[in-house]
Amino acid sequence: MIVNGLEEEITHAVKLERCIFATNRFFRGSEMQFCHISRYSSFFPVHSYEWTFLARRYGERCPPYLVSTLTPKQTANRSLLILLRRRRRQKEVHMTEMKRKPILIPIDHGYGNVKTSNFIFPAGITEYKDEPAMATDTLCWAGRWYAIGDTHKEFIADKTADEDYLKLTMAAIAKELNKRGLTEAPVWLAVGLPLTWVGQQKDSFVRYLTQVRNLEFRFNGKDYAVEIVGVEMYAQGFAAVADRLKEFSGVNMLCDIGNGTMNIMYINNGRPISGQCYTEKFGTHQCMLKAREELMRSLHLKVDDSIIEQVLRTGACDVDESVVKIIRDTATDYVSGIMRSLREHEYNPLLMKLWFMGGGACLIQNFGQVDPQRVIILDDIKATAKGYQRLAAKALRKRGVDFEE
Repeated sequence: MIVNGLEEEITHAVKLERCIFATNRFFRGSEMQFCHISRYSSFFPVHSYEWTFLARRYGERCPPYLVSTLTPKQTANRSLLILLRRRRRQKEVHMTEMKRKPILIPIDHGYGNVKTSNFIFPAGITEYKDEPAMATDTLCWAGRWYAIGDTHKEFIADKTADEDYLKLTMAAIAKELNKRGLTEAPVWLAVGLPLTWVGQQKDSFVRYLTQVRNLEFRFNGKDYAVEIVGVEMYAQGFAAVADRLKEFSGVNMLCDIGNGTMNIMYINNGRPISGQCYTEKFGTHQCMLKAREELMRSLHLKVDDSIIEQVLRTGACDVDESVVKIIRDTATDYVSGIMRSLREHEYNPLLMKLWFMGGGACLIQNFGQVDPQRVIILDDIKATAKGYQRLAAKALRKRGVDFEE
């Protein structure tokens, strides 16, 4: 028998003289066995069937099975009773988790990689109709499957133009929650945008990330339920050095080289100069494209991007030396172009120090000719995400917000 109190927990899905299609996708790995429609079809007249898909976000991969819906006075299928008890336990766990303090999670939404304070993964996303078999990271949301990190995202000036960064945000949150042993929690995000875009796109990016405040999705075989309770927004680049401004004595130029953009900022005597901030589409992806073109033109070879990336990152790779030489020469030209662009923004090594950070800083280190006394390279690629976390934690404590890190 279905005991009183259990029935109300599924009133949104089960009502008298209705039945539910429960897919094997939802109950995968469960001990529950459902009765096929032919066994209980006599319980209901055909015209009274009303089909509702349970947990539609999991998709419809297997033939449906029938769960009969009976009143508390009727004998229920034992499997339905198991389902109800399971849903009650899940609800109790959900309510316990949601009562906890929000967890502060910083995310650096790069074009090449998405970074948190603990993780980094490529910002590519590919949609599939079914669960991808070979992908390292998989996301299921709203009934669609996605492979995360198999490519890099194409540069677009407006990150809210599609839903990709929302899905990448789910992946980043899931990685951080999994590290803490959680699958359900309220979350406070700390994010950022390129220096000169913050003023124009701040509000729209916050709305974008909070358009669905209660996110339910599946990542790498685990179900997650996340409530976005708030978003803190900061400027890329500056956030990474905000805790060490005392080191910026005199005139300093900060250059943050990402995959899509290069952000430039002047910091004089520890104070950022808002009128001298610049964003240019001169990220490392431009170097990748140029190297690819040169290899095709000179050697008639289509070289995998992973080979080019390895040479750019380390200066070497286990391939023919002619391939390495072309990539190195291209990278040297790219670094020369960076220095030329900085001089156009009035960089003078006699008058100021130059700070490089971001994924492109390794190119300056590997292929540039700079004075180590006047040029400082910050090689922590997750420095911006960590900076978001420090700034957001300080701001939330100042406002009296209780949270966890």
